Amino acid sequence: MKFALFLGCNIPARVSQYAEAAQAVSQKLDIELVDLPAFNCCGYPARNTDHRAFILSAAKNLALAAKAGLDMMVLCKCCYGTLKRAEHLLNADSSLQTEVNRILAKENLQYGGRVQVKHWLSVLYHDVGIESVKRKIAQTYNGLRIAVSYGCHALRPSPITRFDDPVAPKIFDELVEVTGAYSVDWARKLDCCGAPLTGINDRLAMDMAHKKITSAREAGAHFLCTACPYSQLQFDRVQHRMTLNSDNAEPLAPILHPQLLGLCLGFDAKTLGLSQNQLDLSRITSFLMSE
Repeated sequence: MKFALFLGCNIPARVSQYAEAAQAVSQKLDIELVDLPAFNCCGYPARNTDHRAFILSAAKNLALAAKAGLDMMVLCKCCYGTLKRAEHLLNADSSLQTEVNRILAKENLQYGGRVQVKHWLSVLYHDVGIESVKRKIAQTYNGLRIAVSYGCHALRPSPITRFDDPVAPKIFDELVEVTGAYSVDWARKLDCCGAPLTGINDRLAMDMAHKKITSAREAGAHFLCTACPYSQLQFDRVQHRMTLNSDNAEPLAPILHPQLLGLCLGFDAKTLGLSQNQLDLSRITSFLMSE
């Protein structure tokens, strides 16, 4: 299977290990990822300030993928939710689509609603399949307890994103448990991590993240698992600050899903960029057992 890989802005600039790990794992699972250099911002930063700019930015990305004849695989849940929203608005409003296509025509592009936008987790779960992933596993985790953080933009609004059940999602949990780890049940699993408030209300942003981390720790988790660059950065950043402020609690290090899965597929820590995560992940390899 073949997809246009959409990285957005945040991953290349701040969480490059997410892309590196996902690309390594994808190759192992026979997923071909194509880089389209002309991709631009998903449009999210303009969504609440300039609706036209948001739609045009998103539509250009969708049109570029269509021109290449490829569906899109998105790693960032914020980008995923933004592209899905733009797709929904364009398909529901023919006059908006006409206006957008008039502008895109200047770059020999056209939006026609032919491209499917899929998140990394959706591709693994629906396109590759749980059983196919299992067949590639070289070593499994024994006794590892993971707190899965779904993030907001893939689950809501569910009629638009169509990612999973917004009240009782299961895709991420099952993709964690395919590694042999146990996905713990925790009270704040579906809560926002607070990242959207960073720089606006830092105190509230840190409080939201702290409550999620505490909830995961109380559920007995050894690590958090994310599939969103913003959540990854938030959990790293907040716990780093907590450590600097002499918080006595041991940090609950977050790990990106392709890093977690990549270790079970036999990739080494360097390939997966484990050292690029701010909090130490070296202990996670102690849970690995050869098949």
